Amino acid sequence: MTKSITIGVLALQGAFQEHIQLLRRATVVVGPDNDSTWEFKEVRAAGELSQCDALIIPGGESTTMSLVAARSNLLEPLREFVKIHRKPTWGTCAGLILLAESANRTKKGGQDLIGGLDIRVNRNHFGRQVESFEANLDLPFLEVLDDGKLGTDNAPFKAIFIRAPVVEKILPTVTGEQVGEAAVDETVIAPSRAPVDDTAKRTIGQDIEVMARLPGRSAALPNKIASSHTEENVGDIIAVRQGNCFGTSFHPELTGDARIHVWWLEQVKKAIEGRRGMDTAC
Repeated sequence: MTKSITIGVLALQGAFQEHIQLLRRATVVVGPDNDSTWEFKEVRAAGELSQCDALIIPGGESTTMSLVAARSNLLEPLREFVKIHRKPTWGTCAGLILLAESANRTKKGGQDLIGGLDIRVNRNHFGRQVESFEANLDLPFLEVLDDGKLGTDNAPFKAIFIRAPVVEKILPTVTGEQVGEAAVDETVIAPSRAPVDDTAKRTIGQDIEVMARLPGRSAALPNKIASSHTEENVGDIIAVRQGNCFGTSFHPELTGDARIHVWWLEQVKKAIEGRRGMDTAC
């Protein structure tokens, strides 16, 4: 029987419409097929979030997003979605900040975090809005894609960085809060939430995987390609994954290039099929 997979995009502020447009383009590659169909919806309330199998938190202003989420009684449901039920979630730019377990350059009480990724992010690492830039990236995790239908032909990915954060530190995988981070000046941490079942525990217990780095801004400016192969182990960390929680410093949704959305939808489908298999076994 064909089952619908519902992808929510948090629509409190930021580039949520652009994400939905690229998600629809991505289905040209990933389906629908005989097993599943896709539905994409804007999420502004807890009831809408509860209908979703996976979630994107878009780029925008992370402080504004967290404030609106708190006022809309959505902040705690978001933490439940990401940390208790451990459903697939992707955050871009501001979304990466919200998914971090620790964020610096933040006054105490000035930013609520959702958490889900055992990282410390450095907010606005590249400076102000006027210092935004584009970088041509060679992203190794996209090499598995058959992107002929998208017409990209393995071209470098043009990443857009707007007041972008970077992953300043990969934190130890712990049960509970990152209490050591609470002592760092101008740093806030996410509250702890216990996973709901063994499947969620296995996902949240995985280590951080570095998916891409920016080896140097001068190396990645237009007309150059920045190699993001992580074995080089140099440069700013700009994409990470921990289980089915994924974050990028840059804005794929503003490029018109759907390849990362294709890759992520494939990861979502695998995660959902894996959970359904576990539920059937139980």
